[in-house]
Amino acid sequence: MDRPPVGKVEDLATLAKLDEKVLLAELKTRYYNNDIYTYVGDILIAVNPFRDIGIYDDQTSLKYNLSKKSENPPHIFAIADSAFQCMVGYGGRIPTNQCLLISGESGAGKTESTKLIIKQLIELCNGNTQLEQQILQVNPLLEAFGNAQTKMNDNSSRFGKYIQLSFHNGQVLGAKISEYLLEKSRLTFQSSGEESFHIFYYMMAGLPKSKQEQFCLQAADKYRYLANGIAGISNDRQMSKKHYEELLNALDLVGFTDEEQYDMFTVVTSVLHLGNTMFEEDDSDHSEIQDMAPVSVVAKLLNVDEQDMAGCMTSIVTITRGEHVKRHYSKAQAEEARDAIAKILYGRLFGWIVNKINQLLAPDHEVPQNESREIGILDIFGFEHFEKNSFEQACINLANEQLQFFFNQHVFKQEQEEYVKEGIDWQEIKFVDNQPLLDLFLARPVGMLSILDEESKFPRATDLTLVGKFNKNFTSSSYYKPIKSTQESKFSICHYAGEVTYDARGWLEKNRDTLPPGVMEMLQGSQNALVRSIFKAQVTRTGTLAFQGRKSTRKTRKGGHRPSLDAARKRKQTVGAQFKNSLQVLMERMTSSTPIFIRCLKPNHVKAPGNFNEKYINQQLLYTGMLETTKIRREGFAVRPSFEDFVNKYKVILCKPLLTGSRDNCSKILRATSIKGWQVGKTKVFLKYFHVDQLTEVLEQMGKSAITLQRIVRGFLARRHFARKLEVARQQAEKIAALLSQIEGLSMKMLNQQEGVKQQDKDIPQAFFGRPGSVIEPNYPPPVPDFPYKDLSHVGGASIASSHRYLEPQPSKKFADFGTQASDSDSEVSDDEFVPQNSKAHPGNKEASKNWFQETQATQIYDPMASNFIAEWFHGVISRRQSENLLKTKATGTFLIRVSESRFGYTLSFKGENRVHHYMIDQLRNKKFIVVGEPKVHKTLKDIIEYHQNNRISNWKGFLTDPCGQESGECDYGDLVNENFYFTLQAEIQRQKTGKPRNIRESNYRAPPPPPSELVNQGPPVPNRNYSVAFSGRSQQQSKRPLPKRPDEAYNRLLSNQEKTHAFGQRDKK
Repeated sequence: MDRPPVGKVEDLATLAKLDEKVLLAELKTRYYNNDIYTYVGDILIAVNPFRDIGIYDDQTSLKYNLSKKSENPPHIFAIADSAFQCMVGYGGRIPTNQCLLISGESGAGKTESTKLIIKQLIELCNGNTQLEQQILQVNPLLEAFGNAQTKMNDNSSRFGKYIQLSFHNGQVLGAKISEYLLEKSRLTFQSSGEESFHIFYYMMAGLPKSKQEQFCLQAADKYRYLANGIAGISNDRQMSKKHYEELLNALDLVGFTDEEQYDMFTVVTSVLHLGNTMFEEDDSDHSEIQDMAPVSVVAKLLNVDEQDMAGCMTSIVTITRGEHVKRHYSKAQAEEARDAIAKILYGRLFGWIVNKINQLLAPDHEVPQNESREIGILDIFGFEHFEKNSFEQACINLANEQLQFFFNQHVFKQEQEEYVKEGIDWQEIKFVDNQPLLDLFLARPVGMLSILDEESKFPRATDLTLVGKFNKNFTSSSYYKPIKSTQESKFSICHYAGEVTYDARGWLEKNRDTLPPGVMEMLQGSQNALVRSIFKAQVTRTGTLAFQGRKSTRKTRKGGHRPSLDAARKRKQTVGAQFKNSLQVLMERMTSSTPIFIRCLKPNHVKAPGNFNEKYINQQLLYTGMLETTKIRREGFAVRPSFEDFVNKYKVILCKPLLTGSRDNCSKILRATSIKGWQVGKTKVFLKYFHVDQLTEVLEQMGKSAITLQRIVRGFLARRHFARKLEVARQQAEKIAALLSQIEGLSMKMLNQQEGVKQQDKDIPQAFFGRPGSVIEPNYPPPVPDFPYKDLSHVGGASIASSHRYLEPQPSKKFADFGTQASDSDSEVSDDEFVPQNSKAHPGNKEASKNWFQETQATQIYDPMASNFIAEWFHGVISRRQSENLLKTKATGTFLIRVSESRFGYTLSFKGENRVHHYMIDQLRNKKFIVVGEPKVHKTLKDIIEYHQNNRISNWKGFLTDPCGQESGECDYGDLVNENFYFTLQAEIQRQKTGKPRNIRESNYRAPPPPPSELVNQGPPVPNRNYSVAFSGRSQQQSKRPLPKRPDEAYNRLLSNQEKTHAFGQRDKK
C-alpha cells in the first residue's frame, strides 16, 4: 500500500516507517496547512499557532459531540469528547474517572487548551443551568490574579492548577480547583521585559476615577512594584480596560458579592502602596521610614493601626531575661519585611479566591459515590529556562520532571512490565527513565529539598553554604554539575528537557517564607472582614488555605510579647515541603484515574505565527520521547481489560448472556469480530488503541440490527393485537345491533298492545292517557338526591370530607419553612470540603414562588417614576401561554418579565417577528441576575431591560422596545404585593436618598458626590390617592392597571413620609 502524502497522516502511529525526519516533516507540513493537531495513537500533539485559525466555533464543537474518533480530523475537542465518552461508559466502554494531562514548555498553549477542553465538556453536558457558565468563567478569573507576562509567554500561568469536574448521569454537578505554588516573588521583582500579575494592569486601566480616589491610586509609573509594566499599560490600555470589565463580569457570574469584590481590590491596591514604602538608615544603622504617607494609606485600606504597621517593618521585640528588648532592622532587613508582608497579603488573597470558587461551585445535592464520575484537567506551569533561574524555576521544572516520570511510568514502564507478566510476545522499547533525577530532588534524608529544609533551620546559613552542601553530596551524580568558583552560588541540573543553571541566591529566604513577627496578629485584628478571615485561616500541608474545622494554634503568652522568629519557623512548614506534599497528592489523584495525554509544542521562541523552527521543535520531540511514544502506541496495547470486564461488555456479540469471563470466551468474542492484532494474556485481553472504536462499531451495528428486529416483531405483534381488538369490536357491534333490534321489536309490540287495549276497553278514563295527541315528556335528567354526607363520610373506606380538602383554604407557609438548616458540626480536614445540604426549599408551585418573591424580591420591581412604584413591565406568576396571549397583538420588541412558577427566578418574554421568545432569568448567589445563556451579569432586573434595549440578545436580531402592561381586568401580580411590600419600598427610598449602596460596610463605604442642585428638592412622585386605577400620565402607551387592595397603614405611612420630607404643600384631604 502506498504511503499517504506528507501532511495527510492524522495518526502518526499508523506509519509503517517512522524516524525523526519523518515525524518532523509530518508536523511541519500539517502546521503550515493549519492542521495543528496530530494523533499519536490516543495521545494528542498540539502545535501552538500563535493566532486564531477559526476551528473552535459552535459548528466545529457539534462535530465532536459523541462522535467516533475516526470520523473527524484530530482536534482538542475530540480529546474532550473521548474523555467524556469513557467517563459515562458510552459505546460499550467501562465507566471510569478520567484525567487529562496537558504538558509542554511555557508558551506552548497549555492554558488555552485547558479552556477549550472545559468548553467542550460543558457543551457535551447539554445543560441549561448557570453552573456551566460559572465553570467557564473560572479560568479567566484565576488568570487575572495568577498569570503574568514573561519573556516566553504573554499569558504565563504563574501557578499550577488541577480542575476536577464532577458528573452524574452525564450532567455536571460541580467543580473544585486545587492550586499549587503561586509565584509570589513576582510581586516584588520582575526581570527586564516581564510584568507582574495581570490584575494590577487591569485595575490601573479599568477602575473608574471614583474608585481610584477611594483606593488612593496614582499613575502606574508611581509604583515600584510595577516598574517593568508601565509600557504595557500605556500601549495596550484599551485591552486592559476590556479585561477589567470581563473580570468584573466573571466575578459577578461566579458569585462574588460587591462587598467581597471591594475587599479584594482593597487588598490588591494595598500591596501596590506597600511597595512604595522606602527606608533609610540613621547613624546607628537603624532603619527608618522616609515617608509615612504610603504606610498611612496601607493602614487605612487594611483597617489596621498605622504605628503597628510601621513597627512591624522596622523593628522586632524580644524578651531577654524577662525584659522586653526592641531590636531595629537594618535597611535591607526592613525591605525584606516590607516585601514579605506584600507577598503574604497577595498569596493569602489568592488562596481565598480559590477557596471561595470551590464553595460557590460545589455540588448543591449529594450523589452516591458509586454513581458520580470525575474528569480532572491538569494545567501546570511549563518547563522554564531563563537567563536567571531561581527557586521558583527549580520547583516548576521539578513538577515537570514529575509529570514526565508519570508519563514514562504509564506509557512505557508499567505497560511493558505487564506484557512480560502476562506472557505477551513483545520486544522491549527503550526509554529515558528520569527516576534518578527525581531522587536527586526528593530523596530522604539526602535530597536537594531535604538539605534545603535543614539549612533553612539555621539562622547563620547562607546561600554559599547551601550550594557547598549541594556540591558535597551530589557531585557524583551525573545529573548535577557544580560551578568551579567557590564564590558562586550557582549549579546546574541536567533535566529531561536540557541543562539548566540555577542561582541559589535567596533560596533560603524563599523556602522559609518568613513573616515578620507581629504581622499575623496585626492583620488578624483588622476591621476588614476579608483581611481578618484570610489571616485566621490555617495553611494545610500542601500550602492551601483552610477555613473550616480549624483549631486555634496561637496561644496567649504572658506579657503579650511578640513570638520570636525561631518559634515561628519551627511551627511553619517550608515552601519546599509544602510543594513536595502537593506533588504527592497530585500524583495520587492522577493515578486513581485513567490518564489522557496532550503534548503541547512551541514552534518558535519569538511567539510569531507561521514560524516553524525545526531545530526547536525537534528538541522538544526528543526530550519528550515522542518517537519512542509513537513506536509503543503503534506496536503496543494501550487497552488492557480483565477477562471478566471484557466478557461483560462484549458477550452480546455472541448473543450469549450467560457467558463467563474466561480466556477461551474472550478469544471467541474477538474472533467473531474479525479485528486483527489483539493478544490474550493470562488474566487480561490486550487491545490496541483503535480496537475499542472497532468493537464499538460492532456493538452499534448489532444495536441497529436489534432495533430492526424489534421494529419488525413489534409491528407484527401490534397488527395482530389490532386485528384481535377489531374482531372483538365487530362482534360487540353485532351484539349491540341485535339487542337494539330486539328492543325496537318489543317496543313496537308493546305499543300495538297498548293501542289495542285502548280501543277495546271502553271503561278506562280518557284522562289516564293524557291529552289527546300529547306525548309524555320524561323529567330528564332526574334531580340529584340530597345525600346526607355527614352520615356517609366513610363509605367505601375513604373520607369524603378529606377528598374535598383541596377546596378549603390552607394555612400558608412562610418562606423560612422552605429554607436550609445549616449543620452546627465542624469536621477537621486538611482541605475545606463543601458538603451539599439537602434543602427543603423546593420550587415548583405557586405558593413557594409567591413566598420567595415577597421575602426576597420586592425591591426588584420598584420604579420611582411609576405612579404606583411598580414597574410597568412586571407581571406575576403567569404561564407561558398567558404571556404569549398578552404579547401576540403587540409590536415587535414589546416585553415583560414574569415570575416563574416552576423555579425561583424570572422569565423574560418578548415579541419577535414571528413568535414570542422566552428567556430564563436566574438570580446568582450574590443576588445579581443573568439571562441564562448570556454572558453579561446585571445588578437588577431594570438593568437587564436597559442593557437589552441597546444590546441584542442571543438568537434574535432586534432590541427590547416597549413594556407590556396589564390588560383590563384583574391585576396578575395582586397576590405578590402584600403589606410588607410598601414598607420595603419606604426603606429603599431612604437608602437611595443617602446614596449608600447595599452590601457595603460603613468602614469601606465612600459617599458618592452630591446630586445636582436642581434635583436636591425633588423626590419620588406621590402615588395617586385613587388606588384602584394606576395613573397614566407618565406615558401615553402605559395601559391602565387595576391594582390589588392597598394596605392603608403602609400606604399612608409612605405618603406621609414623602410629604414631610419633600414639602409637597397642602393637599386636599378626603
